[in-house]
Formats: sequence, C-alpha cells, structure tokens
Amino acid sequence: MVKTLRRVGNSNALLLDKPIMELLGMSEGSQVNLTVTNGALVVTPVNPAPVAADKFQACLDRVMTTRRALLRKLSQ
Repeated sequence: MVKTLRRVGNSNALLLDKPIMELLGMSEGSQVNLTVTNGALVVTPVNPAPVAADKFQACLDRVMTTRRALLRKLSQ
C-alpha cells in the first residue's frame, strides 16, 4: 500500500486507514514505536488490543476488496 505524507503544521503525518488500524488492534490515540531497519520505517503498536479472529478476517477482507488493484500491482 502506498501512502502520501501530509503536512500538519510544521510536520508531516502518515494517515492510517481505519481497517489497517483495526487489523493492528489500534484506535485513535494509540501509541506506536518507530524504528528504522535496513532503510525501512517500521511502525508497531505499543499496546495493541487483542483482535478476535472473525473481526480480523472481516477487516482483512475489506482491505483486500478496497485495495485489490494496488495489492496486485505491488505483488508484481
């Protein structure tokens, strides 16, 4: 998934889609750890809430449906 940084004041923000946040067990106000590994930015939730398997599958299905073309392009 390709995202664009957005200007917020004098900073830039990375906006996360709600289905992605749900997959990670996150909500507005959740804290994340940022690390750089081999030139890649890795964002991980500090305290992810447990996500039930059926809810996870529903979120994953929604992401796969709405981002199908992009995911197909990334896989090539």
